[in-house]
Amino acid sequence: MLRGIKPTAVEKRLKALFYGVSGAGKTMCALQFPAPYLIDTERGCENNAYVKLLESNGGALFQTAIFDEMIQEIKTLLTVEHPYKTLIIDPLTTLYNDLLDKAALKLGTDFGKHYSEANKQMKHLLSLLVRLDMNVIITSHSKNEYGKDMIVLGQTFDCYKKLDYLFDLVIEVQKRGQSRMGVVKKSRLESLKDGEQFEFSYKEIAKRYGSEVLEKKSESECLTTEEQLSELIRLIELLNIDNETITKWLTKANAASFEEMNQEHAQKCIDYLQSKIKGDK
Repeated sequence: MLRGIKPTAVEKRLKALFYGVSGAGKTMCALQFPAPYLIDTERGCENNAYVKLLESNGGALFQTAIFDEMIQEIKTLLTVEHPYKTLIIDPLTTLYNDLLDKAALKLGTDFGKHYSEANKQMKHLLSLLVRLDMNVIITSHSKNEYGKDMIVLGQTFDCYKKLDYLFDLVIEVQKRGQSRMGVVKKSRLESLKDGEQFEFSYKEIAKRYGSEVLEKKSESECLTTEEQLSELIRLIELLNIDNETITKWLTKANAASFEEMNQEHAQKCIDYLQSKIKGDK
């Protein structure tokens, strides 16, 4: 039997990447989003303009240069009730470079081992951001993009190479005199098309995306209970479930472990395993 269903439009939280040179206006625009929770990785939001904007929008500030601390903060945003509607990581470049440095010290750089190690942790981050019922704005430094014979083609983001896969919207922010312009580099949105240029501000993005979607209250997730975890482990051992299957379950749930699964996904796994014992599968 075919399992396809009639497609329906789903209202999605905005997941966007802003990149550009320092001073282009990435952070200022991000802080205009509703109820921002800012993870500041460079202590760049200590100036008065940023602080006032954060306060006026009902936001909060968390400063860290440690990747694991950021992951823990995102897990908390995912699982507890809070008033925040937009997560900002400003910039992610700093934490990614720190991951690369630590991986290089641990594993060396032969055959790109440090990239493989750092990228595993970045994939974990992106899986959590997909689940997070908040607008997500990641900012990144920019760097030259090279073509044949090392000819500079333009600018691209200076971070994990596959970072843009997560986002429905990727914008290069450019400073032109006193103006800030957004150049759409990637878009899955009908209202903001690839190659489009516009005056870069929250107001302009909200007009195209829909302020009612951006301003929705965030909903939290409930993670796997101790009872569910115990039952999962018991059934997996009883049925000798292979690692490949377990990895597929975790990937589908955007989780790094069963403890990180939400209760709905955990229960589906339990129900499936129990049905195997009964002979239904």
